Amino acid sequence: MNDMTVVKKYFDKIYDNLNTINYKDFYKTLKLINKLKKNNKIIFVGNGGSASISSHCATDFNKILKKRSITFNEPNLITCYANDFGHENWMKEALKTYGNKNDILFLISSSGQSQNIIKCAEQAKKMNIKVIGMSGFKKNNKLSKLSNISFWVNSNSYNQIEMTHHIWILLMCDYISKKFN
Repeated sequence: MNDMTVVKKYFDKIYDNLNTINYKDFYKTLKLINKLKKNNKIIFVGNGGSASISSHCATDFNKILKKRSITFNEPNLITCYANDFGHENWMKEALKTYGNKNDILFLISSSGQSQNIIKCAEQAKKMNIKVIGMSGFKKNNKLSKLSNISFWVNSNSYNQIEMTHHIWILLMCDYISKKFN
């Protein structure tokens, strides 16, 4: 296989992934975001590359949509909470501190199985925070089962899954702002 064939197959796979979005859930998510009250916020949380996606999306939702958005990506926050509560509990404990009833929580996890993400989703349910789950790998993963709305990418490739999640979330931002250029 030549280099151009490899590149084309890669882009074709991303294109195929992007086109699997569940439109009904996409519009449900837009409705939740549009109905968000001024005293509520959107929280974006992920591990690794998904944490980077969280930072980018929170910034755009703040700047473009004027929707108050945060992440839990500060090193001192992560290390403090992980040290005090354990790695599997740090996100849940951060949510207890920063989350409020009727917030929206985007949990981004390629596998949908990370314990810190799962415990955060469970905590969100207790706090009446809507969970938008973004996952891949196995369709019926724990995150998808705990989410109010679940977006799933049929892939086992971290980069393919993460890029699809990233584009889907930013599409939500652009759709609401009507910036499609």
